[in-house]
Amino acid sequence: MKYITETERLRLRELTLGDTHFIIELLNTPGWLEFIGDRNVKNDEQAKAYLENGPLKSYRLHGYGLWLVEHRETRQPIGMSGILNRDQLDIPDIGFAFLPEFSGQGYAVEMVIAIASLAREKFGIARLAAITVPHNARSIRLLEKIGLKFEKRFRFPDKDEELLLYCSP
Repeated sequence: MKYITETERLRLRELTLGDTHFIIELLNTPGWLEFIGDRNVKNDEQAKAYLENGPLKSYRLHGYGLWLVEHRETRQPIGMSGILNRDQLDIPDIGFAFLPEFSGQGYAVEMVIAIASLAREKFGIARLAAITVPHNARSIRLLEKIGLKFEKRFRFPDKDEELLLYCSP
């Protein structure tokens, strides 16, 4: 496995096709479905397609993408976080999602700070964005806590959902 970075409590590694069960679990949590949206990943075949066309493809194209977050002591997968390139945004954005039982313990803040540092130091990304839905108060607090500032409301082309764009200075 290719490890990317680690913090006091967490380790970040590349996702592999062996992570299909975790992907199915994470992408179908109530928080993912409410705040990110249904990706229609319900079985191993769909999870492999998600991994191949998302994170694994991004690693090949950019050297980064969404990575698996695991607890350092137990090596248990607890979430996913990383850097995404979206055609609709001028700068890369940071994304994160954790299993419900690991929410509210500071893991997301810990990992997002590490990824922002990694973006600058390893990948030369000077500015990062983040997007969230307006009703995701916890995500908004996290983005503001790490120093991102609200920039604007927007919609992705062909989508009705209004999103909030936060950017680093």
